[in-house]
Amino acid sequence: MLKKITSLLLSMGQQGAILSLALTTSATAKQVEVHDPVMTKAGDTYYVFSTGPGITYYQSQDMVNWQLTGRVFPDQPSWAQRIAPGFEGHLWAPDIYQKDGRFYLYYSVSAFGKNTSAIGVTVNTTLDPNDPDYRWVDQGIVVRSIPGRDDWNAIDPAIVEDENGDAWMSFGSFWQGLKLVKLDDDLVRLAEPQQWHTIAKRPSEQSDDASAGTGAIEAPYIFKKNGYYYLFVSFDKCCQGMDSTYNVRVGRAKHVTGPYLDKQGRSLLEGGGSLVIEGNQDWVALGHNAAYTFNGQDYLVLHAYERADNALQKLRILPISWQNDWPQVNPDDLNARKTKLLSK
Repeated sequence: MLKKITSLLLSMGQQGAILSLALTTSATAKQVEVHDPVMTKAGDTYYVFSTGPGITYYQSQDMVNWQLTGRVFPDQPSWAQRIAPGFEGHLWAPDIYQKDGRFYLYYSVSAFGKNTSAIGVTVNTTLDPNDPDYRWVDQGIVVRSIPGRDDWNAIDPAIVEDENGDAWMSFGSFWQGLKLVKLDDDLVRLAEPQQWHTIAKRPSEQSDDASAGTGAIEAPYIFKKNGYYYLFVSFDKCCQGMDSTYNVRVGRAKHVTGPYLDKQGRSLLEGGGSLVIEGNQDWVALGHNAAYTFNGQDYLVLHAYERADNALQKLRILPISWQNDWPQVNPDDLNARKTKLLSK
């Protein structure tokens, strides 16, 4: 079809040739392809970090046109092989958190489908690789899950600061749900005495502690707004290509530790969660979101699987509006708000 339209436009002369070039460029422009994106802004530059070898990250001046910046780890964390034998450098589901002029990048090391997992953190004073002070310093493991000992999975970290300025890390996937634990003031270890909470879970059938079970919930992200803490989670199947069913749900609470309830008053501890966005005729599935405020506008940042591109994952940054203090996004923005990956 594109060739037929291009041929017709070319027959129209110079004006048609210009339109043909624009159409061809629009149709073939490469987008940013990421899983589990998180985002921050430093100065006038936006950065997106994502699952990938060594943690892949990109930068942009406008949230539309992006360049590949590089990777955080040139190889792998020194402790990764010990935690997950056979690990080959593919780090999962990061979160980036700024505090007092330092950037804390939390990340996951895991064996797929097992809770042989750990969350680590690495620290830098700048995100600009051209800055002479650019250097990631790994701080090692923050929390670890072990099969047979733990009924939770130490992946998918996300940091939120409460009303007292204390930092909490939410995390988890499947098993007996999503956890919240308080961090020490240095942000690289757990606060003592340890403070743990379960914040969301779904009914699950498990044969043993080493099995992920059927309670498909993961990727917690807590966002403060309107006097509430909003807990975003992802339901159902990720990473199954065209068979994926990922979708984003939300609940809210007056306190960071919960209880989190959805619009109908159902607890997220009992499988509740109001739908924010799901797949449609153009997008198979979408999820593993984060939420931010940039320049006075709130955004939902996530990955989405495009049907027309064989369920290839694409970065999406969707404006959030609020109705009765609940977040809303426009599904039309999945098609309207594309990204473009620039060549260096």
